[in-house]
Amino acid sequence: MLEAALEGLAVKAGGTYVDATFGGGGHARAILQRLGEGRLVAFDQDEDALANLPDDDRLTFLNQNFRYMKNFLKLYGYLPVDGILADLGVSSHQFDQAGRGFSTRLEGPLDMRMNRHSEPSAKTVVNEYDTGRLAEVLRLYGELRQSRKIAAAIDQARKEQPLETTGELTDLLKRLAPRGRENKFMAQVFQALRIEVNSELGALRELLIQSEEVLKDGGRLVVISYHSLEDRLGKNYMRAGNFSGEPEKDFYGRIIRPFVPLWKPRTPEPAEVEENSRARSARLRVAEKIKNQDGSKPI
Repeated sequence: MLEAALEGLAVKAGGTYVDATFGGGGHARAILQRLGEGRLVAFDQDEDALANLPDDDRLTFLNQNFRYMKNFLKLYGYLPVDGILADLGVSSHQFDQAGRGFSTRLEGPLDMRMNRHSEPSAKTVVNEYDTGRLAEVLRLYGELRQSRKIAAAIDQARKEQPLETTGELTDLLKRLAPRGRENKFMAQVFQALRIEVNSELGALRELLIQSEEVLKDGGRLVVISYHSLEDRLGKNYMRAGNFSGEPEKDFYGRIIRPFVPLWKPRTPEPAEVEENSRARSARLRVAEKIKNQDGSKPI
């Protein structure tokens, strides 16, 4: 969804932009091509992203979680910015490395950390969380109805010996997967563990709140999400200025919010899904920071 993301970002020559999820650097390179003498600030907590950096003086790369965006932009004197792009989820590089533990298809350690210096790892969650807490993670982040049953099966197995690899976990849970939906079931389990390990939804909430503070009036916020939990947070904040999605109104009946959504959510074209099956669940949303008619901050 590169072209749609760039259209939403509306890159201006000489502007200052944030790529909150650098990854392989595809979005960053495309922004730099349109940037002229501007500035791009990119974040990625994964050290592997360092190998993808272009040799470009206009790029400031920070090997940090995007939840610290405001602090670093202030530190470097880049406030306010013209646009923020966040392409959420796991990069293809991370999925394809068995040693990272993100894939249900590849045998690897139960890790799933985007920042390999952080804690906990998926191994810690699976082996050390009590069954109630583990079931809650699976229910909230994997949207799994049988979360207690899954947690109980994991607990029974880990009493005999700790679960060490993704293969051990998938082999254990195969008997609980609904027939015909085995792949989706495993993906939901792995999604739940990954979100917990990386505090993904908490970081996204912080990014969305900070975006109001760091964007110029008229600045663009572009978010690409890959599951309903991420998409709901972005949708609600763009529409209502909060995470409940319930709009607050002023005395005159106007919605109190910092952004106005610009488009209906976009999904990938069939050709893109055919080329990259992981793109099939992507949803792109764009919003613009608004202000009062008198030029003050949104109500």
